[in-house]
Amino acid sequence: MAPPHAQLPSLTPVICGPTAGGKSDLAVELALTLREKHGIPAEIVTADAFQVYTGLDIGTAKPTPAERRGVPHHLIDIVGSPVLRTGSEFTARPGSESRATQPFTLDDWLTLGNRTIADLRARGILPIVVGGTHLYIKALLDGLFDGPEPDHALRAELAAMDPSARRAELERVDPAAADRIHLNDIRRTVRALEVFRLSGKPISAHQTQWDREEGRGPCAVGRGAESAPFPLPTAHCPLPFLLTILDWQTEPLNSRINTRVKQMMANGLLEEVRSLVRSNGFTPQSAEALGYKQLMPIVRGAIEANIWPPPAAAIEEAVERIKIDTRRFAKNQRTWLRRLSITPGSIRLSAPPTPESPRESWVPRILAALKLPS
Repeated sequence: MAPPHAQLPSLTPVICGPTAGGKSDLAVELALTLREKHGIPAEIVTADAFQVYTGLDIGTAKPTPAERRGVPHHLIDIVGSPVLRTGSEFTARPGSESRATQPFTLDDWLTLGNRTIADLRARGILPIVVGGTHLYIKALLDGLFDGPEPDHALRAELAAMDPSARRAELERVDPAAADRIHLNDIRRTVRALEVFRLSGKPISAHQTQWDREEGRGPCAVGRGAESAPFPLPTAHCPLPFLLTILDWQTEPLNSRINTRVKQMMANGLLEEVRSLVRSNGFTPQSAEALGYKQLMPIVRGAIEANIWPPPAAAIEEAVERIKIDTRRFAKNQRTWLRRLSITPGSIRLSAPPTPESPRESWVPRILAALKLPS
């Protein structure tokens, strides 16, 4: 091993890209290279809205111990199911009801993400942030946009609306949000309507203003971050980051998505859903995760009918729906990636690899941007 590096790079690597794009593998490879070639310990901070949940493993493509290759991962398995929640650091918030009745929010992740990154650096460890929840990445880079606080009574009212009327209202008041929010995504639809009703302005307008906010934070890349001492995070001074985007073409990515879904089923996704249903292991939020949402109705039906496995035709239909919905999700992710691509100093890696950007060049490009030899 190389001797310990005198100082950690000033920039924190952030790797993002579409689902099934190979982000986790790249992050682990980068962490191992930093450790083995530069003597820099590195650990991974996961930015994924569903990998936070205990028990949602196969369907969220949560890295297995073998895939982590000895690299510690943070912000995975931090929110337990209702029956497994005891002992989680999220069991309860001071002065609030049990975490079992609360969703895990963007603010939760951002608070924990900033805290984890600062803690790792304070201990001489380089954090590598990786994930496909691009709203988390955007908030980490730029802070939260200035939207209204949640109104739980209004949310309940919106959730109780007739689905077609709720969708029609979203299309009327915020067509841009309706274009990117799937018609079955109740949670995001409710939030978009909540923001409009409380602020009189569409959530898409809030997010557009967020993109235009001057300065992207005084500590952002391109604004003196490399020469400044590493700061603790504040609401107005995000940590300095080096963003790397895996830029996949549509057809190759769709093929990878189809293959991944098939492999998830082979790895036992159906049994995982069955176990979670039987143990009351889903929260309203985690039940919306791709793969689980499509399989849950046939699993519940089979359990109620006391038959197992469910009919093959029903499984096949659900699997095809998972593929379709995941491809649609990847298309929505590309919209986020276009927004993220304006980040100063960001790196775009062509995927699948090309002769001009071979796979073996990816880690050296990140190292060079961190001002480390490859």
